[in-house]
Amino acid sequence: MLPKLNQMLHYQIAFSDEEEATFEYKSRIADEQKDALLIEVPISEKSGRYKRLFLGDELSVFFISEDGIKNYFDSHVLGFKEDGVKLIKIQKPEPDRITKVQRRSFLRVQAELEIAVKMSNQVRFVCTTDDVGGGGISLICDRKWPLMPEQVLECWLLVPFKNGLIEHAFFRGEVVRVVELKSEKKQVMIKYVSINDSERQKVIRFCFEKQLEYRNR
Repeated sequence: MLPKLNQMLHYQIAFSDEEEATFEYKSRIADEQKDALLIEVPISEKSGRYKRLFLGDELSVFFISEDGIKNYFDSHVLGFKEDGVKLIKIQKPEPDRITKVQRRSFLRVQAELEIAVKMSNQVRFVCTTDDVGGGGISLICDRKWPLMPEQVLECWLLVPFKNGLIEHAFFRGEVVRVVELKSEKKQVMIKYVSINDSERQKVIRFCFEKQLEYRNR
């Protein structure tokens, strides 16, 4: 499903500045061409200020369909057009490059990311994930850490993006299942019980970029 004329797009812009890359913007689709969408000048969802875009800027975009599903895709600025008001031409996505993210069915990808964990007794340790997603993660850690189902942990996930930016996503998660592995390791499956939308968006953005990377191999 492609975005339609007059539909609102929401997106983040790839910046080297860590704080600026987290800002979210929105703008309306004013026109379309065969391979491009023409959007109005974006406005910050937080400050209400307009944002100037430049040729080649990379965008992480989503739009919400009528059934409430978020549809994600990557795009970039192709050019500009004056049509009474200034419009920005961005790459139109291929239908198979759009990822649907439902409230209870978040995209999940295999990835070895560094994660710092703090248990309720203030014990801390660092390990790596086995997979990550918008609804939870699984991690691989040493058996010596006493993790059990229903235990709540505080976690800081290191999230790298393809533009070189590295973010930290904080969440509180509940252990759902623990599986003993070989080599004195165990797999721990965790669901989010408390995570801000901005933090979840970092994880979803990483998953989306990773999925595109797999498709392009």
